[in-house]
Amino acid sequence: MKTPYDDIIDLPHHVSKRHPQMSLYNRAAQFAPFAALTGHDAAVEETARLTDEQRDLSQSERDELNRKMNWLLQRDDNPVIEITYFLPDKRKRGGRYCTATGTIKKVDDVEGKIVLTDGTAIPLDAVSDMKGEVFVEE
Repeated sequence: MKTPYDDIIDLPHHVSKRHPQMSLYNRAAQFAPFAALTGHDAAVEETARLTDEQRDLSQSERDELNRKMNWLLQRDDNPVIEITYFLPDKRKRGGRYCTATGTIKKVDDVEGKIVLTDGTAIPLDAVSDMKGEVFVEE
């Protein structure tokens, strides 16, 4: 059976004298998949990222925190304490609980923050717990 390409089917493969042959790596890259929806993977990852909800403290827990804070403010020394606080997420609803350890530099009632000596500023309304050796009752 005769085909229209019988005259060229058995010719040797053409090799250009001007252009170098492409490497297999570069040739394969031409057919590699591409991201048709740019930013889609980042959006999926952001949606999948988990955040916690800030829990409301009971009145007794708030009273205990206030008692601890007043006790710390009356002391002359600067004991090392551990403060657990809620840090809101900047991109979505919720956030996460963080723990900072240090000594209190000052309590700013105007801005409503506790400032530690290392510069960490913690909003007063975000504090959920304070711990330290100074709180151990006899």
